[in-house]
Amino acid sequence: MIVAEGLQFGYGAAPVLRGVALTARPGRVLGLLGPNGSGKTTALRMLYGSLRPAAGRVTLDGRPLATLTPREVSQQVAVVVQESDAESMLTVHEMVALGRLPRLKTFQRAGADDHRAVAEALAAVGAGHLARRRFAELSGGERQRVLVARALAQEAEFLLLDEPTNHLDIRYQHEVLHLVRTVATSAVVVLHDLNLAARYCDDLVLLDAGRVVRTGSPDEVLDPGLIAEVYGIGATRADAGGHPQLLFHPLHHAPERLPA
Repeated sequence: MIVAEGLQFGYGAAPVLRGVALTARPGRVLGLLGPNGSGKTTALRMLYGSLRPAAGRVTLDGRPLATLTPREVSQQVAVVVQESDAESMLTVHEMVALGRLPRLKTFQRAGADDHRAVAEALAAVGAGHLARRRFAELSGGERQRVLVARALAQEAEFLLLDEPTNHLDIRYQHEVLHLVRTVATSAVVVLHDLNLAARYCDDLVLLDAGRVVRTGSPDEVLDPGLIAEVYGIGATRADAGGHPQLLFHPLHHAPERLPA
């Protein structure tokens, strides 16, 4: 598991996280939700050591993250972040093959198993046909799929993603998140789309102004009253195949729930 306890962080005098606690459990997808500026990405960065908390700690399978080397972390945690290597002249295959580096010894060259992992990861995100293209030539959506493939090729136990559906059309939004659910890993996903979170996440953490305001299942967290309080917008909740889904509206009208 990845466990965060009492995380605090700020940029200068401005606090960003205020005592954030969360747990990413084995075989489950944890979604981090909240308005812009609520601390979602900052919290995610602390889970893989890109940022160090001013207070609190993160443990990875019971070991303090701060005591692990970057190589040890990368062998267990794969990350997809918003900053992409947009100007890279690597081919797509080469870009995804970077995910294999934590599995190789010093000066060891990639072998057949590594190339197979790259091909399988590209196929999983529907990007096998892009393997020989230059990464810099791809559209934003294609790049995002390749970065997800790179994380999958890493074959890490934990998968951390910051807005993995950004720039993707609706088909690939669902396909990528379905893939996250089905790979044999624990995942933490930052999402803006509450309905995608409801459909593909097992557990949710809702942040507001750097604090956790609720943790639980999508049914527990996506409460219309709480959504109105945190996001400043009204929501009507309905059931869609066993998953709560929200219809949004101005706060001054509409019921909180559709009748069953």
